[in-house]
Amino acid sequence: MGATSGIGMEVARQLAAKGWKVGIAGRRTERLAALAESVEGIVAYKSIDIMSDDAPALLTELIDEMGGVDLYFHSSGIGWQNEMLDMGKELSTVATNCAGLVRMTDTLLGWFAAKCGAETRDHAQHDKPHLHIACITSIAGTKGLGAAPAYSASKRFQSHYLESLQQLATIRHLNVSITDIRPGFVATPLIEGSRYPLQLKADDVAAKAIKAIERGKKVSVIDWRYAILVRLWRLIPRSLWVKLPITTK
Repeated sequence: MGATSGIGMEVARQLAAKGWKVGIAGRRTERLAALAESVEGIVAYKSIDIMSDDAPALLTELIDEMGGVDLYFHSSGIGWQNEMLDMGKELSTVATNCAGLVRMTDTLLGWFAAKCGAETRDHAQHDKPHLHIACITSIAGTKGLGAAPAYSASKRFQSHYLESLQQLATIRHLNVSITDIRPGFVATPLIEGSRYPLQLKADDVAAKAIKAIERGKKVSVIDWRYAILVRLWRLIPRSLWVKLPITTK
């Protein structure tokens, strides 16, 4: 989901190159069609707006067209630096990053429970059908960022929601693995023209994300420099953090 640009597009390409049968989705039909035509292994695509009421039905249609799903990769979101608190940007960010992720991941879990729930309870653990959900969140969810309030808060929400879903899968005896992928600043259209430091390349982030999925990691911070930065951020007490003028402008 979110395969029309950036990390989502690179993940689709790299999974196809590894031999996966890939279905892609996003809002821009022409980009999806071009990607499917140019990359062997991408066998289906569907235009889906994660903010639309018909998104769950369309996602289910794509899954059925694929004959099922083993891995769902969510890389769909928006965000801005918004120091003047443009209300439209703040609300759009919350709606897309929070409600959009909930809409799609809940659909996946509902589909999996309906199709495989009975089977997962009737068979031994190693025989149970398995679903893997991986989502791009961000290191921005580590602390509240005054320059991008809705974005950093929505990323914290995403990480907590994914953690909750992992626990819920255990409660419901669903054989589901969830990977929370937290990259630093990535040179994609989302931050084009900004002065964010240490910008990562989308293809490198995609490769590291896939490796984290293959290794079954629950949380993966990309890359090592940001892993160090996140540890340092967590050591800063709130009383001091809120006084720091962190911005790229």
